[in-house]
Amino acid sequence: MTAPATRLLPLALVAVLAACSPGNTPEDDGTEQEQAITAAQQAAESAKVPPPNGAADAPPPAPTCDATQVQGLVGQVLEDATAEQARVDAGAKTVRVLEPDQMVTMEFDGERLNIEVDATKKIVAVRCG
Repeated sequence: MTAPATRLLPLALVAVLAACSPGNTPEDDGTEQEQAITAAQQAAESAKVPPPNGAADAPPPAPTCDATQVQGLVGQVLEDATAEQARVDAGAKTVRVLEPDQMVTMEFDGERLNIEVDATKKIVAVRCG
């Protein structure tokens, strides 16, 4: 089931259950049930329509970074050319060098290679994100 359809299922169930609440006359029950079924069908149909520009429910892009390809750099001294070659070898779009005590944003980017270095610029870890 697609994500929009799973969001609408509880609404449809609530509408059907509301039609069964006590205090309604049999005629009201039939009308409310028909309305609930119609509303659920319309909701299911609208869930089939993709969002405009595919933005709202589009899955995130698949990560392209593969840090396993550059693990051999751990222990080496980082140079600009090494960082760029590591980015290319890992298939990452960007590279970020993380130095000791540096403030770092915590958002995950599956297309970014992170190279962690110590105070002497020696590479201590290489990971994607």
